[in-house]
Amino acid sequence: MATGQTHGGKGSSTRPTDKKKYEDNYDAIFGKKKKKEEKLEILSNKMRTPDGTILESLHRHDYVTHTDANGKEYMLDGGCDYVRCSANGDEELLTVTSDDSHEVIREAVKWGTYGKDGDECDPLKYVTIAGLNPYHLRAILDTQQKWMRPALYKVMQDEVKYREAQFYDTTTAESK
Repeated sequence: MATGQTHGGKGSSTRPTDKKKYEDNYDAIFGKKKKKEEKLEILSNKMRTPDGTILESLHRHDYVTHTDANGKEYMLDGGCDYVRCSANGDEELLTVTSDDSHEVIREAVKWGTYGKDGDECDPLKYVTIAGLNPYHLRAILDTQQKWMRPALYKVMQDEVKYREAQFYDTTTAESK
């Protein structure tokens, strides 16, 4: 080794590089880190059979069946957690997801209610989000968030905004 030289040798110093080109190529090869994508949520799980019957699974393991006029049996299961259905080939899935427009979602998504006073003596009935009284919608948002699926809570918040945009005041239940 000559005096004054280090043990370095070939490649010991940094070559001149185009940093921007390096970063772009790195991202092209390994992919850029993506923001966490919003998970697609099932909001309504329905199926139409050839004779026009609508099957609806309202909650997990809500297995519903129908023998159609054509003699075939149709089934639907999973509520908003998963979709499991028959595959006869002539049924039509009417599943609504968080990717659909709010106009579609508000007419499909349902809320179970025991009535105005919450009296459990009344039978449970399901009302579409579009059909909820504005006072009831506000009460649900104010009192049920901790029991509600986040996707459903967002649908209800979107419904309030939708009604406000339609010149409907949800706090006084009067048209503007």
